[in-house]
Amino acid sequence: MKKQPLRIALFTGLYAPFLTGVSVAVHQRVHWLLEQGHEVFLIHPQINNQYSKQVGNRPMSGLEELQSFPNFSSYAFPTEPLIFYKSLPQPLNYRHWSDTQLLEKFQPDIIVVEEAAQMRGLYSFFLQGYGRPVGVDYAKQTKTPIISVFHTDIVAYIRYYLGDVLFGLLRPIIPLLVQQFSEAYNLNLFSSKEQLSKYEKLKCQRGEYLPYQGINCEKFHPRNICYDPIPNDKRPTILFVGRITAEKNVTQLLDAYPLIAAKIPDVHLVIVGSGPLDKEIHRRAQNFPGNVTIWGESHGTELLGWFARADVFINPSVTENFCTTNNEALASGTPVVAAIAPSTAEQVIVGYNGFLAQPNNVKDFAEKIITILENPDLKAQLSQQARPSILEFDWSVCSRKFEDRLYQLVDIPQKVELSS
Repeated sequence: MKKQPLRIALFTGLYAPFLTGVSVAVHQRVHWLLEQGHEVFLIHPQINNQYSKQVGNRPMSGLEELQSFPNFSSYAFPTEPLIFYKSLPQPLNYRHWSDTQLLEKFQPDIIVVEEAAQMRGLYSFFLQGYGRPVGVDYAKQTKTPIISVFHTDIVAYIRYYLGDVLFGLLRPIIPLLVQQFSEAYNLNLFSSKEQLSKYEKLKCQRGEYLPYQGINCEKFHPRNICYDPIPNDKRPTILFVGRITAEKNVTQLLDAYPLIAAKIPDVHLVIVGSGPLDKEIHRRAQNFPGNVTIWGESHGTELLGWFARADVFINPSVTENFCTTNNEALASGTPVVAAIAPSTAEQVIVGYNGFLAQPNNVKDFAEKIITILENPDLKAQLSQQARPSILEFDWSVCSRKFEDRLYQLVDIPQKVELSS
């Protein structure tokens, strides 16, 4: 028997046109929930003239795809650019808007807060931002279930931006912050078992593993080689796709490149994305004219083509929760070389669909890439096995598990009406 559709209020700190894996995942999740007949109220960051025109003009899937659903509604909360990353938003302090009033009007069956740490202002260390967990006051008053969805290793991000010395001073209080933060929700979902284990050691309360972070395996496919952005270039290509930021370790790609080129002289490094380190990456790429391409942002079939045509997808980041681009590459039939991080061992099966390198070890990273490029039979085997290894994370499979968990929480007889 088909269950009654849910009324779902979904807060997100990131959404189109702000380009991140979270933005893409949230859009896909909302779209899928709407297709199942659920009523979704999306509370998302506002785009305004404080951001560059490049941000607002991105050809990303967003509200225009959702507004045709009669069961969809939305609210754009006021934002300003993050202090250290001007292309991403931070919610203005709660004095500027009321999440409780929004929820009183919608009266959800359940509240989902995606990237809750940013919604609370933790990304900017309470210098700006909302200042308190959204949805929690309403949830407590009405006994409405509320969950948070972890996309980011927020502790690792804070360490990158504060530096080791200052982070070392804060280390003793971090478990207290994590405990206080996580206690606000009935459930804290992690898409990585290793990440969940890490945060449980940091006193995360009511944490649970759920493979909610899927990708569209029909969209990301080896056949997308037909969209090859450089069809006449036959050089072996190593590809990075992501934000050009410190926590992604993008500069390590240029440290590793000469080591790789010493063994594979015609190797072509392509870096797709944008971010605060754009100028540094462009400057350093000039040391390898014609051999390192800084492509900038890529969208649509062009991006699908990059994933499918690459010989190896590379990811030096050690801050990933459950990296979407790793899975997109594997679904496209491209083996992955990634740094060992809390989730990469759950995506990359060593010797089967790629290799794992020691974190922040440029030499080991380069050697793993060379191993694949020097051995055509190994590369062919890894490529053949890449796509089957990731099909369990197809979006429809992950979304169904997420939906089932929402129903389980709503079935708990606790919700009451909030008197006006």
